[in-house]
Amino acid sequence: MSPSNIDVRVDPFSLFYIAFFPVLSTREKQLGQWRELILKYREWQPLHYVTIKTLVLHECPLWKNQSIGRELNQEGIRIVMDDFVRSGHGEWEDPGVRTRCRILWRKPEQLASDIYDWAVANGFINSVCTVYELHSGEDVNGMSFHGADEDLLRRALRILEQQGKCAMFNGDNSSEDGIKFF
Repeated sequence: MSPSNIDVRVDPFSLFYIAFFPVLSTREKQLGQWRELILKYREWQPLHYVTIKTLVLHECPLWKNQSIGRELNQEGIRIVMDDFVRSGHGEWEDPGVRTRCRILWRKPEQLASDIYDWAVANGFINSVCTVYELHSGEDVNGMSFHGADEDLLRRALRILEQQGKCAMFNGDNSSEDGIKFF
């Protein structure tokens, strides 16, 4: 079984690890499987960041498979996460040292499109809602942006603002900041 065939929601600890192959085409396929696995894991378990530190590695089942006694070391995790960043699904919080990577389970452009599609489908054009409502409101349950990292959510809203599809304005606090969709 390869990582891409695993449903992490059912059995997140049965991950199959193989050594990184030196043949470029094989390694690229492997890294693609890791990207897919990280994104699937993110769907199953809220994961906004991956921290590459020895003590933290053992807390995340993505990197350790106890059933076969295998785990990915820091160098391997960094290789996986560097590829994840190159694919556009991650960003290093600290590019110089690369120890903390933000998971972009949806790219800001995709999230912006999802938010606008939701606004259109739910009658929010020419209406106002708050960042909190987009993040945690009942109307957004099941949407790709429900529970999203607030920074990522705001980046998506800035994209919509640049496209002329919304205007953002400040509330009394950050969760009360408003968005009007056009």
